[in-house]
Amino acid sequence: MNSPAASGSPGAEQRRRQLPADVSGFVGRRAELAWLADLLDGGRLVTVAGPGGVGKTRLALRAAAGARWDEDTCLVELTGLTDPELLPDTVALRLGLQRAAAASRLDALLSDLRRRRLLLILDTCEHLTAACAEFAAVVLRETTDVRILATSRQPLHVPGEQVLRLGPLPVPDTDQASAGVDWGVATRSGDAVELFAQRAAAAVTGFTLSAADLPHVIRLCRRLDGIPLAIELAAVRVRALPVAELAARVDAGLAAGTGSRRGIVGRHQTVQAAIEWSYGLCTDAERAVWRRLSVFAGTFDPAIARDVAAGGGIPAGQAGEVITGLVDKSVVLPAGPGRYRLLDSVRAYGADRLAEAGESSEYRLRHLTRYLSLVSEFSHRLMADGQPGRLDQLRAEHTDIRGALEFGLGDGRAGPGGTRESGDTGDTGAEAARSAARLAAGLFPYWIMSGSIREGMRWQDKVLDRFAGPSRERASALANRALLGTAAGVPEAVGQASESVALAARLADERTHARAYLALQFALTTAGRCTEALEAAKQARWRLEALGSDHALRTLDMQQAFTYAFLRNFDTAIEHCQRVLCGLSPGERWLRGNAHVVSAFAYYQQPGRRDECASAATAALRATQEIGYLVGQAYALEVIAWLAADAGRCQRAAWLLGAAQTLWERTGGRLSGSAVLEDHHQRSAATAVGALGRARYAELHAAGAARPLAQIAALAIAGADVLPELSVARPADEASGWPDNEVLTVREREIAVLVARGLSNREIAERLVISKRTVDAHVNHIFAKLGLSSRVQLTNWLRDRAPTRLSDALPPVARAL
Repeated sequence: MNSPAASGSPGAEQRRRQLPADVSGFVGRRAELAWLADLLDGGRLVTVAGPGGVGKTRLALRAAAGARWDEDTCLVELTGLTDPELLPDTVALRLGLQRAAAASRLDALLSDLRRRRLLLILDTCEHLTAACAEFAAVVLRETTDVRILATSRQPLHVPGEQVLRLGPLPVPDTDQASAGVDWGVATRSGDAVELFAQRAAAAVTGFTLSAADLPHVIRLCRRLDGIPLAIELAAVRVRALPVAELAARVDAGLAAGTGSRRGIVGRHQTVQAAIEWSYGLCTDAERAVWRRLSVFAGTFDPAIARDVAAGGGIPAGQAGEVITGLVDKSVVLPAGPGRYRLLDSVRAYGADRLAEAGESSEYRLRHLTRYLSLVSEFSHRLMADGQPGRLDQLRAEHTDIRGALEFGLGDGRAGPGGTRESGDTGDTGAEAARSAARLAAGLFPYWIMSGSIREGMRWQDKVLDRFAGPSRERASALANRALLGTAAGVPEAVGQASESVALAARLADERTHARAYLALQFALTTAGRCTEALEAAKQARWRLEALGSDHALRTLDMQQAFTYAFLRNFDTAIEHCQRVLCGLSPGERWLRGNAHVVSAFAYYQQPGRRDECASAATAALRATQEIGYLVGQAYALEVIAWLAADAGRCQRAAWLLGAAQTLWERTGGRLSGSAVLEDHHQRSAATAVGALGRARYAELHAAGAARPLAQIAALAIAGADVLPELSVARPADEASGWPDNEVLTVREREIAVLVARGLSNREIAERLVISKRTVDAHVNHIFAKLGLSSRVQLTNWLRDRAPTRLSDALPPVARAL
C-alpha cells in the first residue's frame, strides 16, 4: 500500500516499531547477523534454518530491526496456523487487509504487495512448508519490492532461496578455563556462557559469574549443546541452586533422559531433554498448568489463561499465581503489554504431557468454551460503549479463536499437533461441535467489522459440513453465511437465506427464523429485488419485536434504509437511519457508521442536500475508521469522491476513488455490486478524467491507492484537494528536536505538542487565543500530513521524534504559555 517514498513517513516508522521488543536482550550472533544482513541485501528470499530452540526467530527479528529505511516490516507468526489454505488470509490480516471472494483472496493480497516495499517475515514455517514455499514463490514472481525472511527447521526449497543454517552458540574451551584464563575473556569469547550469565543476572538481582563458577557454566553449556532455549531454562534455576550444583543436576538430568547415547543425541533431543528436566523441577501445580496452557495456539491474556488452566485441584485464584511462577522460571514468556506465550518447543512438550494425562479433550473444550464466553459477551454488549476496545481484544485473540474453531469443527478430539487420547468420547466431540457452531455464529459481527469476511464465510461452510442434516446449527450457519455473502457480493446469498428461513420454520426455531428473514431482506436488497425485500422485512420485524432483539431491529432499520434509498424513497430512508442513530451509545461505531453511509446515499441523490451529504459521509468515515471497518470506509470515501467530482475538485476525486478502490479489492465487489451506486461511481470517474486527462487521473488514482489509509482518511476529513509530497524522514535536528525536513508549520508544532500534553481542542484555542474551529482544522491537517488518525498516535509519534521533554519541543512563544 506504500510507495517507496511513503515508507519513510512517520506511519512507516511506527509500523517498524510494531515488531516485538526484545525484552531479555540479544546475545552474540555477530557473525550470523552480518551474514544474514548480506544475504538480505543480495536476495529476496532468505530462510534461517535450524533446530528448535536455537534462536531462529530472535535472529530474524534482530536482523529485521536493522532493515532498510525505505521499507516496512511485517512479522507473520505461523505457530498457531494449522490450515494451509488460511496462509494468505493470515498474512493479509497482519497487513490490515482481508478479501471476501474466495477465488481471488491471494490476488487481492498480491495487488497490495505490488505497491509496497516490504520485508515480510514468515516465522515458524516447518509445519506448513509446502504452503509457505508456494506462497513465497508466487510473491517473488508477482512483486518486485517485497523481500521474504523465513524461519523454519528446514529450507523451503524455492528457486532463488538463500539459506542461513543456524547452529548452537559457541562455548569456550573447558581446559582454558581450568588453566586459569581470565573468566571475563572466556565469557566474551563464548556466547553461550554470556547468555547464561545475562539470564542468571536477570533472574537474581546482583548475580555475577565468578571465576570459580566458570568451569561449571562451561560444562553446563556444553552439556546443553549450546542451545539458547535450553541454556535459558537452566539459567533461571540459579534462584534456587548454586552454579556448581545446577551444573551437576543438569548433567544428571540429561543423562537420565537420554541414556548412554550422549555422543549421538541430536540437538532436538537435547532441547527435549532440557525441557523435560525443567518440567521435572516444577511443582505439581506448575506442571499441571504448563500442560493446560499448551492448548493456547498464540499469545494469551493471563485472565483467559487463568480461567482455562484452573480446575483439577487448582482453584481459579491459585492458577494466576502458578502462571506467575512459570513466568519466573522462563517457561511462560512475556509477549507484549499484558500478554504471554509459550515457545513452540515448550508448548509441544506440554501438549504431549496433556495427552498422556488424558486431559487434552477436557482442556481443549475448556479453551473453546472460554472463547465462546468472550464472544458471547462481545455480541451481548455489541452496541455498548467501549466497542473499539472489545473489537481489538477479539483481534488480539484471533489465533486462539481459530484454534478453538478448528478443534470443535474437526472431530472434537484432536489436540495440538493432531495428538489423540484413548479416553475421548463421541459426546465430547458433539459438545465441542455445537459450541464451535455457536462460536462461529457469535463471531458474525466480528468478521464484518474486522474485515475478515472471507474467513467468516469459511467457518460457516465448515459448520454446514459438520451439520449436514436438519439442525439449529445448520439453519443458523445458513443465515450467517447469507449475511456475510451479501456483504461480499456473492450471488448465492439469496438462496442460502431462503433455505435458512425454511429450515428454521421446520425446526420451530424462532430466533433463527427471525435472523433468517433479516438475512433474506439484506440479500434481496443487494440483488435489486427491493419489493420482495420489503416483504421479508415485515416478516423479520414482527418476529424480532416478539423476541425483544433491539440490536437486530436496529440492523433491520439500517438495511431497510438501504432498500428505500434504492427505491428512491429518500425521506423514508433517512427516517430509518435516524431511528438507528437514536439512542446508540456514544461508543458504538458499526451501526453508526452504516447509518451515516446510507444517509449520505439518500442525501446525495436529492438536489440541494450536498452539505448534509458531506456531513453524513464524513461522520461515517470517522466512525468506521475507529474500528477498522474497511467496507464502511470504502463507502464513505466513494461518496466524498462523488461530491468532489460534482464540485469540480477533480484531483481530490481521483485520489479518493483510488483509495476506495484499494479497499474494494480487499473486501469484495465494488459497492456490493449495486448498479445504482455504480452509475454514480462511473459518472464521477468520467468527470475527473475529463477534467484532468486520462494520464493525470491514473497517476492520482494510483497515488491515492498507495497512501496509508489513515492518511487518506485524515486528508478527506480535512478537505484537502492535493496529496502532500512525501519525503524520507531524517534524524531530528539536535537544536530543535524536530526532523530538519518536518512538514509541520510552527503553529502546527505548537498545537501538536499541546495535544500531546492532553489538552482538548477548546483548551488549546483558549491558550493560543484562537478559535476552536481553527484548532480543529489544524489538528486535521496535522493528522493528514503525518499519516496519523488519533491523538494517541500523535502523542506517541511526538515522543519518538521530538525531545524527551515535550515542553522543550515548543517554540518560545508557546513555551511561555
